[in-house]
Amino acid sequence: MFPGAVTALLAPGQGSQAPGMFTPWLDRDGTREKLRSWSERTGLDLVHLGTEADAETIQDTAITQPLIVALSLLAFEELDDVPTDTPVAGHSVGELAAAAIAGVLSASDAVALAAVRGAEMAKACAAEPTSMAAVMLGEPDQVVAWLEDNGLTAANRNGAGQIVASGAAAAIERIVAEPLEGTKVRALKVAGAFHTPYMAPAEEALRTHAASIIPRDPVRPLLSNADGAVVTSGAEYLDRLVKQVTRPVRWDLTMDGLAGLGVTETVELPPAGTLTGLVKRQLKGIVTKTVALKTPAELPAAEEVL
Repeated sequence: MFPGAVTALLAPGQGSQAPGMFTPWLDRDGTREKLRSWSERTGLDLVHLGTEADAETIQDTAITQPLIVALSLLAFEELDDVPTDTPVAGHSVGELAAAAIAGVLSASDAVALAAVRGAEMAKACAAEPTSMAAVMLGEPDQVVAWLEDNGLTAANRNGAGQIVASGAAAAIERIVAEPLEGTKVRALKVAGAFHTPYMAPAEEALRTHAASIIPRDPVRPLLSNADGAVVTSGAEYLDRLVKQVTRPVRWDLTMDGLAGLGVTETVELPPAGTLTGLVKRQLKGIVTKTVALKTPAELPAAEEVL
């Protein structure tokens, strides 16, 4: 970290996965042992899924979510002496990794909760034909109003000119075919309408599972996707994690929150890239250095800014 700089850690969400993404990390000390332990908690062979499974397999929501959280936490544990005043934020399921990094959850609990979250959201997606689409460009409030007029939810307000629509499959098909003037709309390959009331059964199941977890208060600044605020209560953050599956992700407000904390540098944990791109566009001139930590080769660069 350079004098006067504030570095934040970012944990990515679903959609950032790629086949073989665990492979570069497997030779790090203790990695296989951690993955065996987390595999027992999740009932999934995380080593196989993270190294040998194909793109279609790991696109399954029930598999994607624990894989992403596990990889983010594996990489975080390779970073030396991360200052306790380092802010941390995650996008959607990445908030589970952020919660573990901030000490609210153990790493094992975070990966296990991600597996429950993914499995229950996959079940909810199967109940009705729903989908999502990325809406690029346009004035944000106008886009949100247009989506509401079409019976859709602005499920992810990502900033940097990107909003993700979520809802009934027929309505998604309609906006893809007839975009709002000045926008571009692209259908997404997802299981269903995440971050909407369609996920209510998943929220209920997740709340039941979360009841067995005793959260701790964060040991570093921990931002919430709900409103970009720093949450100081572990119990409140866990409650927000549960509610998040039916509520919009406000990554735009989260980035505003990072700027409000004086963040000038970011390190995105693997599978990195998406959040780094959003930060570069939305916080141009504020965040002056970014590191997308994809493999152990980027660890020295990440540690330099941390």
